[in-house]
Amino acid sequence: MGALSHIRVLDLTRVLAGPWCAQTLADFGADVIKVERPGAGDDTRHWGPPYLKTPEGTDTREAAYYLAANRNKRSVTVDIATPEGQQIVRELAAQSDVVLENYKVGQLKKYGLDYESLKAVKPDIVYCSVTGFGQTGPYAQRAGYDFIVQGIGGFMSITGERDGQPGGGPQKAGVAIADLMTGMYSSVAVLTALAHRDRTGEGQYIDMALLDVQVAMLANMNSNYLASGKPPARWGNAHPNIVPYQTFQTSDSWIIVAVGNDGQFRKFVEAGNRADLADDDRFATNPERVRNRETLVPILAEMVRTRSKHEWIDALEAAGVPCGPINDLEEVFENEQVVARGMEVQLPHPSGGTVKLVRNPIRMSATPPEAQAHPPTLGEHTEAILRDVLGYDDARIDALRGKSVI
Repeated sequence: MGALSHIRVLDLTRVLAGPWCAQTLADFGADVIKVERPGAGDDTRHWGPPYLKTPEGTDTREAAYYLAANRNKRSVTVDIATPEGQQIVRELAAQSDVVLENYKVGQLKKYGLDYESLKAVKPDIVYCSVTGFGQTGPYAQRAGYDFIVQGIGGFMSITGERDGQPGGGPQKAGVAIADLMTGMYSSVAVLTALAHRDRTGEGQYIDMALLDVQVAMLANMNSNYLASGKPPARWGNAHPNIVPYQTFQTSDSWIIVAVGNDGQFRKFVEAGNRADLADDDRFATNPERVRNRETLVPILAEMVRTRSKHEWIDALEAAGVPCGPINDLEEVFENEQVVARGMEVQLPHPSGGTVKLVRNPIRMSATPPEAQAHPPTLGEHTEAILRDVLGYDDARIDALRGKSVI
């Protein structure tokens, strides 16, 4: 059933930020109806390879990217550019609690699917718009792609190796972090609006912008700047105030060493048979290690390269020095802690096989999220939704299909 099994979400979003929000709500039991373009669907269905494979090893039409953000949903195909398609969406909105959309600012108004139009058919609707830059301001009409927002919002100014170092320069995150964080903030906003509606009977409009989220999520970096007036610099994998607190290359891979005090530093260099470094006045205390970073780090780098990743992890764990490997995703899903927490799940898929997904990480004793249904194939639930939710008969459904509305 799920904690949100009484909630229906009409999902007009595609790609990542909006679908991530919708999937989060679906994991908690909300009935999420994903509206997609007939014949094409969500853009990410085609963002491959890789694609989900059949048991025989043949590619399906489901790109792995699409699978990541669309489990537990139902898919209905509707051409919202047609009057009949617009009417279907309005009728579905009237039977829903939440509408999610990520169209360009003002685009849905011409279809009569904007907040004011849908509020007329469902006065207590919670309507969440997700855009790159929000509904107001001089950038409102710009295309707000995650990569661009990471740059404009300051994330890339503090991410990447230091200028002047090999490979130095700004760097984006390895995933679309502005999209994902906007999806999570949107989930919080929707749940808050539903709590308000349940108390007052009042719905509301939610204006979510990737840029707003990107700026907000810089957290202490923002406050560092606002307190000092000095923009923070990039430090790569190093720390501006602690040495050594960074990555090191081993004989076969990479590790993280996070020395937090002078005692841990001594244990680190003792593990590397370089106890003399802890007795050197230039390196004995953290302030001195910070001042002499450029001398010390190359020495430590040479020391670490003499052993393998696992040899160093075993030695430093035994010595009580905070450390960790830098795993690729094969190693991640083989990691004993990840396995113990059951982060990988498998669901049956209409291809005849199974789809491997990653579970929602939230743990709750009474109302946990669940991965119950595979990401839907395109239009998989169109007839069922039109029949069961809207009461359409077979003749009406056939007529809509004949006109390519669905």
